Amino acid sequence: DTIAEGDSVSVSGVCLTVTRKGAGTFTADVSKETLSKTTLGGMRSGSKVNLERALTLSGRLGGHIVYGHVDGTGKIREIRPLGEARVFHIQADPSIMKSMVYKGAVTVDGVSLTVSAVRRDGFELAIIPITLERTTLGAVRAGERVNLETDIVGKYVLKSLESGGGGVTLDFLKDHGYS
Repeated sequence: DTIAEGDSVSVSGVCLTVTRKGAGTFTADVSKETLSKTTLGGMRSGSKVNLERALTLSGRLGGHIVYGHVDGTGKIREIRPLGEARVFHIQADPSIMKSMVYKGAVTVDGVSLTVSAVRRDGFELAIIPITLERTTLGAVRAGERVNLETDIVGKYVLKSLESGGGGVTLDFLKDHGYS
């Protein structure tokens, strides 16, 4: 498949717009904000990245809805084996953790994953061998930073609840016959 100027491409979870296309390469402009809030600012020529083209509405959705609008970065605190898989413990800012739920979706460096545990200071992921083999996650080490994007549906639910959310509270539900 090909890409064209103007197409969106996820580069390790960061949505970038193709500004120039070459044979097997593309160029994208990156803002100072993106460089400062993602891991892209620390990358060098030759750095390995995860690449994914934008979802087409005629295609299948094999993960969760991802925009490439990174919420921030997290730090890999620990990687431990679990059979053939690996468990990653990722430390994240409280603003990101507010949207994190057990069995919820999170994107790590552009890879859609399921949260296997939520901890006080972060969350855990059990990553299967095929994901480790086909993405950059197989080469990351404890102490490295990764780009994080939480589930958009969860963000909207959280925003609704924090802003009053239409008045649905536990008391409201009890008053209307729910116990």
